[in-house]
Amino acid sequence: DEMETVEDDFGNMVTLLAVHVPHAALVVHSVIDVDVVAPAPVGEDVPWEAVAEAAASARGDLVLEIGPYLAHTEQTPLVGGLSGLGSLTAEFAPGRGVVEATRALCHRIFEEFRFDPGFTDVTTPLATVLAERRGVCQDFAHVTVAALRSVGLPARYVSGYIETAPPPGQPKLTGVDASHAWCSVWAGPLGWLDLDPTNDQMPPQRHVTVGWGRDYHDVPPVRGVVIGAGGDQTLTVAVDVTALD
Repeated sequence: DEMETVEDDFGNMVTLLAVHVPHAALVVHSVIDVDVVAPAPVGEDVPWEAVAEAAASARGDLVLEIGPYLAHTEQTPLVGGLSGLGSLTAEFAPGRGVVEATRALCHRIFEEFRFDPGFTDVTTPLATVLAERRGVCQDFAHVTVAALRSVGLPARYVSGYIETAPPPGQPKLTGVDASHAWCSVWAGPLGWLDLDPTNDQMPPQRHVTVGWGRDYHDVPPVRGVVIGAGGDQTLTVAVDVTALD
């Protein structure tokens, strides 16, 4: 058997392993202590057009940081190619602040789309999600990312976990007990800001980031290939995130 850890093109740490002996199951069991830092207060909002212009004219190291997250992918297509996405980008009215507009976009998705486990899988086209107005966290993250990129704002897909049991007096978030997905928008001088459309919030200290990329296919929690007669395969995931203090 072989195992090594490498850094991918997006700066994520990835563990590669190969099993060369016959086996009936592959179990990945991970226990990690994570220090979560509270997000810094968001500074004064800036017009979204100014951010889009800064992204389009970026040079040097900034291009390497934000460039990959401006391009559309199969899972985050252009607004013109999808019915239903244009109404969401209408939140970006002329002169509106980038934070205000992106929060409004997330709220629209939260209000208009229904969380429906089992309706979609990783191969479901975004057009289906938009037409049916339902899906799961990865779908809502893709909708948000596609809308943001369609107005020229760099946006990345984020994979991670959220706290399983809520703090006293707070509601249990949608997407716990499994891997979760949200997104980040580059807001110019404000830096990268996380957005969770599934729960209609800018993630506080209850979200744990595992990795980010252009869309789900860049950062699936687990993926691999079987060489030989693998037969039918079933993937199950269980997550428990608990505060230690």
